[in-house]
Amino acid sequence: GAPNVSTATAVREQHGHDESMHPCAPPDVVVWPQAVGQVQELAALCHRCRVPMVPFGTGTGLEGGVNAVQGGVCFDLSRMDAIAELSLEDFSVTVEPGVTRKALNKHLRGTGLWFPVGTVGV
Repeated sequence: GAPNVSTATAVREQHGHDESMHPCAPPDVVVWPQAVGQVQELAALCHRCRVPMVPFGTGTGLEGGVNAVQGGVCFDLSRMDAIAELSLEDFSVTVEPGVTRKALNKHLRGTGLWFPVGTVGV
C-alpha cells in the first residue's frame, strides 16, 4: 500500500544514487518490504515480469550499486531491522538486512563485543 510504495520523483532520486561518482539513475518505483515473505513475493513478481530489482540499504556505497540504470523496482530494506539472535558463545548474530552497524553496536553494548567498520559478514 501507499506507505510502503512510492513513485515520487524525490524518493526515486534519493534511491537512485549512492556516495559514488556515478550520476543518479532512479528506479521506477521504491518499495519498503517489512518481511521475508514480502521480499519473496516482490522478487517473484519482478522475475516473472522481467523487471530489474535493485536492493537499497543506506545508500552509502561507493560503487554505484544502487543506480537503477535500467529502471525497475528498488527494494529499500531499511524497515527490516530486527536483530533475531545473538550467540555470545560463537560470536555470531543473525540480523535482518536493514540493521545498521550503529544499531548492531548499540545492541551489543555491554556484551564486550562490537562490529567494526569494514567487517564483512558471511
